[in-house]
Amino acid sequence: MKSLTPAQRQYLKGLAHNRQPVVMIGNQGLTAAVLKEIELALNAHELIKIKAASDELETRRAWLEEICAATGAASVQQIGKVLVIYRAAAKPVIVLPK
Repeated sequence: MKSLTPAQRQYLKGLAHNRQPVVMIGNQGLTAAVLKEIELALNAHELIKIKAASDELETRRAWLEEICAATGAASVQQIGKVLVIYRAAAKPVIVLPK
């Protein structure tokens, strides 16, 4: 899992603000199919929002850690049921501050 500096995290939060969730984790939880969709979305967008259906805070935190570990993405933030993650593409579109 990649780590971000506070300045990079703040920059990505600003970019994510107007974006809509592109992946939803439903009642079945974090399945292989959901991880595959997250992988596809990261390849296409670099910065994505994920909507989690669980009402349990600890479950959502565990999902965020598992997603980041499985995809090599960095956690940007978690607000309520929305998870935001970032992974640079082979040819990055988003240029992070130093």
